[in-house]
Amino acid sequence: MTLALPREATARAWRPKRLLITRAARSWAHGLAMAERASAAGVEVIELPTDRLTLDVPDDPRAAYTMAKSTLAVVVASPSKRKLQPIAPSADFRVDLAEGCPAHCNYCYLAGSLKGPPITRAYANLPEIVAELPDYVGKGQVTSRSRKRAHEGTTFEASCYTDPLAIEPWTHSLSTLVAHFGAWDADVQLRFTSKFDDVSPLLGLAHRRRTRMRFSINPARFAAFEAGTAPVHARLRALRLMVDAGYRVGLTIAPILAVQGFRDVYGQLLRDVADVLEGSDPDLTVELITHRFTASSKVVLQTWYPRSELDLSDDRRVEKHTRFGAIKHVYDKVTMDEVRSFFERRLAETLPNARLLYFT
Repeated sequence: MTLALPREATARAWRPKRLLITRAARSWAHGLAMAERASAAGVEVIELPTDRLTLDVPDDPRAAYTMAKSTLAVVVASPSKRKLQPIAPSADFRVDLAEGCPAHCNYCYLAGSLKGPPITRAYANLPEIVAELPDYVGKGQVTSRSRKRAHEGTTFEASCYTDPLAIEPWTHSLSTLVAHFGAWDADVQLRFTSKFDDVSPLLGLAHRRRTRMRFSINPARFAAFEAGTAPVHARLRALRLMVDAGYRVGLTIAPILAVQGFRDVYGQLLRDVADVLEGSDPDLTVELITHRFTASSKVVLQTWYPRSELDLSDDRRVEKHTRFGAIKHVYDKVTMDEVRSFFERRLAETLPNARLLYFT
């Protein structure tokens, strides 16, 4: 498959057109603060009379998508959502600060897994979410009991269902959680990944190296598939800022697209990382995630992005059954072996001190 080289987007922060806040969310100071920030910035704030999240979306699917993607809702996480779930192979448990993402990634893995219009929902009851965490310390199966990763302690992933940095200017939830982990006297680590670059709220926090921030990156060649995010060169500059601020950092190279010429563009991407980190000695990890999709996510993505050039065909694909009963279309063994061997070799050459956590 041959792709044209799209022009890279310019960096910009996400600004919602409207903020919805439910009745229950207004009983939490954290939720009210989100609404106040939005109002002060000139964003329309709509106080809903109940806890039901309602938005009058147009009948046209594209218009409905656009409206939903430009909406931030402040809601309360239910007890079931506050119950932490394992999130292998990334971390022991996931801790959700929000659900949904304002970016427009053509390969979004949330497509088809979240119900309703793709509104980003931020949780107002952050104190209740944080209060759940101590009960899970030492009980994970990924790092808590791993010989290779036990030094990370019990790990909590904050970016499973959202990009917390993308919405941080409005929520301040990520900063609050980073500061909490920094002050928490326990063998724990917070983890999150982002396709955005405004790390300024995090740089001065007393994180005590208990947060690992990973940037999700792909070559600039694929920028057209990541609309609404920061350009990859901006993310790499932010990576260096986080290193200089003493954070543990990482690369989430995802989703890896095994298209014609992938060795050249991913090889250059790794060289760009090495260049931006020159002169530093970071605690750097790498996670490699190949492109995959489900039948339901394919339908949603093709509805959201009907003119996308992203390859969602069955070419070189096989079915993979997950432990939750879903069927994912992943690259076949020959392709996976090619991709894995390339990255393992090139990482050893370009970023020899990086620690590869997993390939999937």
